[in-house]
Amino acid sequence: MPELPEVETTRRGIAPHLEGQRVSRVVVRERRLRWPIPEDLDVRLSGQRIVGVERRAKYLLINAEVGTLISHLGMSGNLRMVETGLPAAKHEHVDIELESGLALRYTDPRRFGAMLWSQDPHNHTLLLSLGPEPLTDLFDGERLFQMSRGRSMAIKPFIMDNAVVVGVGNIYATEALFAAGIDPRRAAGGISRARYVKLAIEIKRVLAAAIERGGTTLRDFIGGDGQTGYFQQELFAYGRGGEACKVCGTELRNVLLGQRASVFCPKCQR
Repeated sequence: MPELPEVETTRRGIAPHLEGQRVSRVVVRERRLRWPIPEDLDVRLSGQRIVGVERRAKYLLINAEVGTLISHLGMSGNLRMVETGLPAAKHEHVDIELESGLALRYTDPRRFGAMLWSQDPHNHTLLLSLGPEPLTDLFDGERLFQMSRGRSMAIKPFIMDNAVVVGVGNIYATEALFAAGIDPRRAAGGISRARYVKLAIEIKRVLAAAIERGGTTLRDFIGGDGQTGYFQQELFAYGRGGEACKVCGTELRNVLLGQRASVFCPKCQR
């Protein structure tokens, strides 16, 4: 599933081609995504100028003069720029054609993504209860410490809770916990303030590094420019269960936390 760095990579790839451009028409080949694409999306968006492309958590907000297209990539989706009129392959469900001659194409083999229209996107039910962005000053170790008090759940699912902080998915939670030296099985409420300060720093560092490298290429993610990311070359723990720890040589262990696979080093993480 594309996580925050992959979505931010997509935003950076498509924004320069969209901002300031006027939509000529919207071609919808398949409306049956996680929620049906609105029947009147073409009417609402055609003729409007795109004024900005934002990201909130893992949602992309394509802001037009009147209204916003909220897009989510789901499990296997991607958005990329193509030449208008390029024949569509299987699973290429939507084209947003621009007067520039380019089109924003949405591809989603599993159809778990979304394309919704809103006049007030930040108060949309999907975005309203989200926590702070991890790469802003609204997120820090003190927030993690205060929100974790009395919580018995394991630290890994705790930091993956979008009400605590958005965008810390499975890959980057695994990597940040490894870098901070924290066992992902530890109870969130039993971790000290100092260790949360360290963890918040590592969450920011890992996410920023992944964005800089274009995200992590797992399965079929590609960015908005059609290129794949390469942060996977720098993974210390995620997907490496049974292999030797790059730091100490100990065999990395696999565990299941919150129905998600997790990998950790029993020596480096405590």
